[in-house]
Amino acid sequence: MPSGETTTLGRARLGFADVAEIDEFVATLERYERGELTPDQWRAFRLVRGTYSQRQAEDAQMMRVKIPQGVLDGAQLEALADVADAYSRGFGHVTTRQNVQFHFLKLHDVEKVMHRLAEAGLTTREACGSAVRNVTACPDAGVAADEVFDVTPYAEALTRYFLRHPLAAALPRKFKIAFEGCPADHALTAINDLGWRASIDPAGRRGFRVTVGGGTSILPRSGELLYDFLPAGEILEVTEAVLQVFHDRGDFKHKQRNRLKFLMRDMGFAAWRAAFETARAALRARGGIALPFDPDRPPLEAAPGGRAPAPTTRSVAARASAARLSGPGLRPAVGPTLPVAGGSYERWLRTNVRAQKQAGFAIATATLPLGDVTGAQLRVLADLAQAYGDGLVRTTLEQDLALRWVRVADLPALHERLVAAGLGLPDARTLADVTSCPGAETCRIAVTQSRGLGRLLGEWLRERPDLVDVAAGLDVKISGCPNGCGQHHVAGLGFQGSVRRVGDSVLPQYFVMLGGGVGDAGARFARLAAKIPARRVPQAVERLLAFYAAERETGEPADAFFARVDLARVKPLLADLESLDAGQAVPEDFVDLGEQAAFQLTALEGECSA
Repeated sequence: MPSGETTTLGRARLGFADVAEIDEFVATLERYERGELTPDQWRAFRLVRGTYSQRQAEDAQMMRVKIPQGVLDGAQLEALADVADAYSRGFGHVTTRQNVQFHFLKLHDVEKVMHRLAEAGLTTREACGSAVRNVTACPDAGVAADEVFDVTPYAEALTRYFLRHPLAAALPRKFKIAFEGCPADHALTAINDLGWRASIDPAGRRGFRVTVGGGTSILPRSGELLYDFLPAGEILEVTEAVLQVFHDRGDFKHKQRNRLKFLMRDMGFAAWRAAFETARAALRARGGIALPFDPDRPPLEAAPGGRAPAPTTRSVAARASAARLSGPGLRPAVGPTLPVAGGSYERWLRTNVRAQKQAGFAIATATLPLGDVTGAQLRVLADLAQAYGDGLVRTTLEQDLALRWVRVADLPALHERLVAAGLGLPDARTLADVTSCPGAETCRIAVTQSRGLGRLLGEWLRERPDLVDVAAGLDVKISGCPNGCGQHHVAGLGFQGSVRRVGDSVLPQYFVMLGGGVGDAGARFARLAAKIPARRVPQAVERLLAFYAAERETGEPADAFFARVDLARVKPLLADLESLDAGQAVPEDFVDLGEQAAFQLTALEGECSA
């Protein structure tokens, strides 16, 4: 049980908050303002409490709320809505690690935000900084038709054990963990520091295939196999041993090369594993660490009981349209979803709905362009989850929100209300469901406005369902810098923000990356095909998809095609788009997407490794 939290929330789940640490935050801020702490000491403290300084010179903070396994109940959705409306811009942002972020908060509002979140059992603890970050899990866990078993209880047990653990925020750098129970790696375990894939041995015991040391950024690396099968009851012990070695032997001085993958590279896997086995043996000698339940008989997710009355479509539309957004940057649309090409109920049913393993029920996804969701929409979703689901929603790695336990007969009514709330777009988990990091809108180290490109591509692709349909299984992911928060390294079509000098000026461009993904063999990393000025990217995408349609083998999916195609055949397709000199450039080339002023390279010192 998390320290200080005894509140039982939706589906009988204990919260994760600890009110006492909010008082600690206030006291530490006061010490900093009195000059008793250095800026570096203050930064390290607030990052572990989920508060990150934005690129804006004025008082502008990003606050990240930890959403373990992406699970949110109605009270938590209401709390997030209150924070969005009272302290941010009227909307929040779902991240690729299933968290929720708010931007443009004031530092002295953080205490009030933390208290409102804590009322609903939510915490920002270890959401940023050199800490064990949010433990992610497949959003379909527990209901997926093809899963080996539900990984949620194991992921939650690990979350609770390491939240506020002495090692959790005493690491050289951030540490990421993911769980997957399906045959497909929806949770991208291969690019996590620790990846857990559900498995059952010949004796019928539950366990995991375990990989270690994965990551992207400046050294993309697929996790090394640590165990082909580890009994499920040993997950806490193994995790603590890995963390202990990282803490004891990791590089605390060189923040740009001190992730676990660098330690493993420098030591060599055999030497690293020997150190790990020594640490694990020491834990066993002290009695080991048991799960709080029988690992072969974990808590099961049962069908929900009674449901609340459904709100009328008219009331949903009125509430969603009443959202008041403010502040700088791109904003989500307010009001009913506008019709898009191929955007009928039938298309939504095909792209946004998946059958559960429980007969008669389905998972329905509310697509969030750029991961943005307004406070009003969060409140509507809380009501819709009570009326049509089990009262919970799950955030996804594609930056969407999933409602589960929806009766198949209720899908038309749910879709009607999602449309009324501006949440009824189709094409979830397709090419049009573009993933993007926050980019230069708020991030200190970003080079380009990745959200601007994300909006442009998403809207353009929704108007071209022919392109989306021809490339089933392909995804688009965008990052505003090499760090890869948008996960472009493992995208079928990835775009990495960069800068180009043309004459005496600079303009935004993107590295076009092809063929990334995560599969049974681990992660494969996208290859650089071209460097394209930002406004030409849609033309590049159209040409690449036409090339696939013309050159694919019979039945070959788009992601497999781009993973194998010879780049020497791709580069000529994009050469004229890549070429740009002062004589060819037009004024629009020097304005980043989503911006009005001329592009400037203003990347600052980041806090990712502080």
